[in-house]
Amino acid sequence: MCNKFCITKALSALYMKSALSLLATSNNKVKEMVLLELSYVNSNLQLLMGQLEGLNSSVDVYQNAQETANIPLIALGLKETKEVDFSTPFKDFILDHYSEDGNSYEDEIADLMDLRQACRTPSRNEAGLELMAKYYSHIPLVESRFFSPNYQTGIFFTWYDSFTGVPVCQQNLSLEKASILFNMAALYSQIATRSNRQTTKGLMEAISSFQKAAGILNHLKETFTHTPSYDMSPAMLSMLIRLMLAQAQECLFEKTALPGIRNQFNSLMKMAQEAAKVSEIYDYVHQSMIQTPIKDNVPLLWSTMSQVKANHYRSMAHYFVASALLDHQLGPNDDEDQQEKTLSQVYDHLPEGRTPLDILKKKDERQCIGKAHIRRAILGHEEALRTYALCHHLNKMDALQDILKASHERSLNKCSDNENEDDFTDYTEAPDIISKTEHKAELEVPATIKVKVNDFFQRLGPLSVFSAKQRWTAPRTIRLRPEDRDLGFTLKGESPVQVVSLDPQCSAATDGLKEGDYIVAVGSTDCKWMGVSEVMRLLKDVNHEGTDIQVVSLMDSTPSMPTKSATFCGNLPKTYSMICLAYDDDGKNPKSRKVTKKSSFLSWGLKNKLKSASTLSLPTADWNKPFPSFPSSSSHNDSALY
Repeated sequence: MCNKFCITKALSALYMKSALSLLATSNNKVKEMVLLELSYVNSNLQLLMGQLEGLNSSVDVYQNAQETANIPLIALGLKETKEVDFSTPFKDFILDHYSEDGNSYEDEIADLMDLRQACRTPSRNEAGLELMAKYYSHIPLVESRFFSPNYQTGIFFTWYDSFTGVPVCQQNLSLEKASILFNMAALYSQIATRSNRQTTKGLMEAISSFQKAAGILNHLKETFTHTPSYDMSPAMLSMLIRLMLAQAQECLFEKTALPGIRNQFNSLMKMAQEAAKVSEIYDYVHQSMIQTPIKDNVPLLWSTMSQVKANHYRSMAHYFVASALLDHQLGPNDDEDQQEKTLSQVYDHLPEGRTPLDILKKKDERQCIGKAHIRRAILGHEEALRTYALCHHLNKMDALQDILKASHERSLNKCSDNENEDDFTDYTEAPDIISKTEHKAELEVPATIKVKVNDFFQRLGPLSVFSAKQRWTAPRTIRLRPEDRDLGFTLKGESPVQVVSLDPQCSAATDGLKEGDYIVAVGSTDCKWMGVSEVMRLLKDVNHEGTDIQVVSLMDSTPSMPTKSATFCGNLPKTYSMICLAYDDDGKNPKSRKVTKKSSFLSWGLKNKLKSASTLSLPTADWNKPFPSFPSSSSHNDSALY
């Protein structure tokens, strides 16, 4: 099917090229050649579009292989997509953004590509749904790892419209997520249509699957409101939701009728209202399908079948009411009040001059209204057969034709059993039947739409820290040499741990360690996923020779304060530097000032020397809040700039 999409696209491009050539030339011979070429391309396009409609109309391929006694159901086709190669873009991003060797992640990238490839042709069962749910759950993780608003990976996701075959291409993952959701709904609909509807278990599976398909489509409609593919537009999704719920309601009706319909007045009236409910929903579906531009995208078979079903189930409702009135008389042992209440709930209004009790008690009235219903049933079945005959795709469905003919024949037999000479002068019209159901089809969002998965790229570190949205410096190697068994800093955080309370005079700070750095490795041990206690155990055994650690710093793209402030005076700009001056209240030499050395949890009980510090900070917007101090160093003078 994807090949036909590509051929259609190529022919469309050739058609446009030929049309432009026709407009650009004034040579008559060239025009004749171009017109001939346009005619050829157009005929091929029409042929391909017809074949595509035939593929979309292949309802029978989704039906149960042993299903011959039920009306066929409609399943959604899967959206087609092109293969995507994540290898080179992801390796480059890992090297550029995370400063790691992208080649070391070849296995993880291959696993992701294999998972996506498997989702292109999933099995039509629970295993296929779990596979797609697994990939759908991986997409947010991949998006957080590799897709940054400020970085273009160069990866394009191409998906084809499931109805028209028009390709849509995007670089972000919104189209990918929406298309996977659509395919999950399509897969549920295919599972539903393949269920064995001759058993209660099969009908329950079909009902649940159709409701889940509708729930996923509704979630797609509410979550992704601006998808460029028309098959996922709000109008199209609304129609598809109605279609899925209509088919679920149809299966609920079949489930009620599966044990057999009791030939009793109340049971027949109940089934009449259930059938009227199915007809009403299919009528709404048909009205949605014939609206522009939906009717230009939906296969004609779909709208025709919805119209056939609306007529068929409406006729069945009239047949049940006719059977209740013609085959059953109000007897002395019958509950008159109950039957009167039931009949009054079936009709919205009765013919003038008639009441429910009159129809029940008077045999002539009962026969008159019953025959009127059977006449409407016959007319409805004839309309369903006529509509069926007008669609050549429906003509291939022998099971549907057999059911329509059998229903029509049954209504004719009922009419002939109750006809008499006075019927030719009877112009009574049967009233409409109020639709009602005891079990309404509802939206159902499956719990498996998202499953718990292990991040393929968890070696990059915790996602809350190491994501595509944050920029990092390349890992720096710091040599730790404990002084008096004190490393000169403390640690905090879950994982990775962060350096805090750094003594600016310790050897680590001199070697380049900064406040707020994240420790990603101790020696040869990766510790991105380690907590404070685990990193402490690694650092506790540091001897006098020291050990190397690797740290990264978060790169802030929006500095907390501007480095320069510009003003205009007399149209001439003047620029002033904003500086932070260190001063000594007592007029002492800067070299005599000492810094307070903060106590470290790595000091292991030894007493630290007390030092003092004083700084002058610039005013901020939150004037009353203390500004982070910058301890002075003995190597600077009184006007040191920080």
